[in-house]
Amino acid sequence: MMHIQTDRFRGGGSPPPLAPNAFREALGRFASGITVMTTNDAEEGRYGVTATSFSSLSLDPPLVQWSLRNTAYSLPIFLRAGCFSVNILAADQTAISRRFATPDTDRFAGLDVTEGLAGMPLIDGAAAWIECTLESTLPGGDHTILIGRVVRAETFAKTPLLYWRGSYLPIESSATPPEGTT
Repeated sequence: MMHIQTDRFRGGGSPPPLAPNAFREALGRFASGITVMTTNDAEEGRYGVTATSFSSLSLDPPLVQWSLRNTAYSLPIFLRAGCFSVNILAADQTAISRRFATPDTDRFAGLDVTEGLAGMPLIDGAAAWIECTLESTLPGGDHTILIGRVVRAETFAKTPLLYWRGSYLPIESSATPPEGTT
């Protein structure tokens, strides 16, 4: 484990205690895309959850990462399934983001999906689909970090849905992908 040299802080000594609201407010300044992580579990069937913790990890090998609270109902589902899909939501999919963030609802009811590898549901209309096998997990404080090895990816000419400071962030409709991308 790496230790911080406290003498490097302004004024020397230990840093002041971190105020929880200050940390949350700082994180809110980072705009992120919104994903719905989906899987197909032998016990639960199709399952999905909204996640903003997604990011790329490595190009070679192709790896991605995201995290779930250790107490989340969905964590054992994703661990058991051993695979997951990242559905990068498009700007017009705010309702889907909210649906998959709402507990105790049939998140797939009436939703158009395409069946991916291992029967994983891929949400139609997304900006991209990334299908992964669960490579490993790491402890991350009150979260578990899930690392996925990308086995298939597909992109679509869609503007992404973004989240910033606790709200969805509109993007100008003219902000379309450059020509030559799909």
